[in-house]
Amino acid sequence: MQQLTKKQKMLARLKQFTLMNDDFMTRFFEDDKERVQFVLNTILGTRKIQVVEEVSQKVVKSLLGRSVRLDVFARDAKGRPYDIEIQRADKGAGAKRARYYSALMDADETVPNMEPEKLPESYIIFITENDIFNKGLPLYHIERVVNEINKPFNDKMHIIYVNGKYRGDDPVGWLMHDFNCLNASDMKNEFLAEKFRYLKENDKGVKYMCKIMEEFAKEEREEARAETQIETAVKLVITGKMTENEVQEFFNFTDNQMQEVKDKIANLN
Repeated sequence: MQQLTKKQKMLARLKQFTLMNDDFMTRFFEDDKERVQFVLNTILGTRKIQVVEEVSQKVVKSLLGRSVRLDVFARDAKGRPYDIEIQRADKGAGAKRARYYSALMDADETVPNMEPEKLPESYIIFITENDIFNKGLPLYHIERVVNEINKPFNDKMHIIYVNGKYRGDDPVGWLMHDFNCLNASDMKNEFLAEKFRYLKENDKGVKYMCKIMEEFAKEEREEARAETQIETAVKLVITGKMTENEVQEFFNFTDNQMQEVKDKIANLN
């Protein structure tokens, strides 16, 4: 049997992408404020959100120097930040992850001497492959309340889970249908289908995606190599063969990579 060429493998992989693939989704919405705006207005049930900023794969750092990549970050005309995350694994959409992402977004919004009351209203939106709450609802809104008096805490921090399995005959159902489509011809929202068709069927769009996929593959190889080095460094330190300073110099680790080594060592103790 004739083996597939590298290009044929990439094209075959591209055909299998849906908007539930976070790599494809981030490229789909990259530099596309209008389509991000369409998704936000659909999920939040409004037409009033005007997106003025969009950043795919935005890096947000914590106070400890560690960072996370937000799939799609947006800001509207009122200054409110939004993070849209695709989560295919249920464990990737846990409560503490939502809390962590929200905290990082708040930290990213602060400037020296800023009054806490000036923190903007914010939204963390998880689009999950499964119905993680198993109630068949399209959306699950997470809001803090004062338990004793059943009154909203009103901290202006919102977490929303979108049920990727939902297929109701309404805008959210149509949106989730489209997020799971393999072909543009099957999509219900032509505004999304137009961009989807370009990236998967147009020669220029396909060429662009193939280039991105090559970059992804390179990053994955580099991350795998770095992870192997980190695991090796941990073993060298815990067995006393090298100090932390020595492994950092030997492997030429960044401060963030060295922090990973320290965290792994701490978890073993």
